[in-house]
Amino acid sequence: MPLEWAKSQNNLGTALFRLGERESGTARLEEAVAAYREAVQELTRARVPLQWAANQMNLGLALSRLGERESGTARLEEAVTAYREALQELTRARVPLDWANTQNSLGNALVRLGQRESGTARLEEAVAVFREALQERTRARVPLQRATIQMNLGTALWRLGKLETGTARLEEAIAAFRDALQEQTRARVPLDWAKCTGNQGVALMLLAERRGDAEMAKLVVQQIEAAFTVSRDGGDAPSSAYYEEQLPRARALAGKFAKR
Repeated sequence: MPLEWAKSQNNLGTALFRLGERESGTARLEEAVAAYREAVQELTRARVPLQWAANQMNLGLALSRLGERESGTARLEEAVTAYREALQELTRARVPLDWANTQNSLGNALVRLGQRESGTARLEEAVAVFREALQERTRARVPLQRATIQMNLGTALWRLGKLETGTARLEEAIAAFRDALQEQTRARVPLDWAKCTGNQGVALMLLAERRGDAEMAKLVVQQIEAAFTVSRDGGDAPSSAYYEEQLPRARALAGKFAKR
């Protein structure tokens, strides 16, 4: 029963992937990758194209998580390849929301690659990919999923803004975060709200520094403090640690402007 075996391999990969997300090591994720690669021997593109594409998508997710935990770029490069493979069958015309979901995952992998490279090509591509995905993930159709892509777009634009001397990209990033926050409200999705608010605050911090804007610097402290508190109280340890790390910088910048 080759196809049933392959489906079981894919399901095994998904279970291992979820375990791996909850553990600090990489062993489970490595096993997940191996399981997905076993499955694709029978879930071939010629035989079951959409199942093959779903398996490629799962493989990309596992490789992305591995890439986040490793210092090199090899796993992230493999993830990008897997997502591009999946998009050959998960086309916009055929399955528009699955296409947009894969585009979003591809964009995230490109952003992580862009963080580890000196140029801007990966980040520029990520911005383009997220904007394409937004054409299908509309507010009317999937408001919270659209907001997630807007937040990811904001992150990509902020990272581009860090590498450039002007403020245009930072302003675009802040606008993207603001758009996401129309749906990611504190009452509705508090942890998503905290992440989006905190990330916008970090982008605003750089913009305030470049503009010499004292009022904006004060706002930054308030936003990052709120993001830290909500993420800490909500049990999101990685986010609360990140915003706690950003707070001294934000307070120092506000204090610097206050002395002028």
